[in-house]
Amino acid sequence: MVKEIERAGLPVVHMCTIVPISKTVGANRIVPTVAIPHPLGNPNLSYEDEKALRRKLVEKALKALQTPIEEQTVFE
Repeated sequence: MVKEIERAGLPVVHMCTIVPISKTVGANRIVPTVAIPHPLGNPNLSYEDEKALRRKLVEKALKALQTPIEEQTVFE
């Protein structure tokens, strides 16, 4: 789905827990996330810490969208 959306001219960020799979399917902008059962959060954190974690991941994804790339890029 990522490749088809990009083929239509819209940049996409693939936020994922397993980067090699994202590379294999051809995602161009990849943001690694937390863990398979909770990719965008951590239920063991306090409310405030989890909110900060999620904000950091979303901000990283937004930065990735704004970054010109020529090849697959992982935004650590």
